[in-house]
Amino acid sequence: MNIDRRTFGFGTLAVSLGLSAAELSAGEKKVMNFEVTKTEEEWRKLLTPEEFYVLRKHGTERAHTSPLDKVYDPGIYKCAGCGQELFTAETKFNSRTGWPSFYTPIDGKVGSTTDRSFFMVRTEVHCSRCGGHLGHVFNDGPKPTGLRYCINGVSLKFEPAEASSSTEQSGS
Repeated sequence: MNIDRRTFGFGTLAVSLGLSAAELSAGEKKVMNFEVTKTEEEWRKLLTPEEFYVLRKHGTERAHTSPLDKVYDPGIYKCAGCGQELFTAETKFNSRTGWPSFYTPIDGKVGSTTDRSFFMVRTEVHCSRCGGHLGHVFNDGPKPTGLRYCINGVSLKFEPAEASSSTEQSGS
């Protein structure tokens, strides 16, 4: 059998990660059930093309393009797909990566899966309510968790504290 260097290198990488070459190239695809589910057509109608690309197709926005990267006002960051609260402004920090970064999500609001795309293994984070792709989590963040949730700004909607407190007051 003829094996060129590219095939050999790809196969060696897959074996070293404990994967088949097919698994390595395809990434991990798992079927999960979420509270909010929509057809692809329904998501396309609800989201902008950029939101759809990131949230539903696991895309990544270009670094330094999200206005939310430099927002440090008090408030809540919600999922752009379903509106679930994901992160508080108190846990946001400047990672200098070009994406909004947080050291912890709100309890139970973010799930994770193993992402084996692009010849590497990373931990992908998604909204626990709709499954929308948010970004990835890394072990190079600040105290107290040491984690950096590197999140695509387009997958988030920011609600300033004034808006959330006036909504709570009007509902009383």
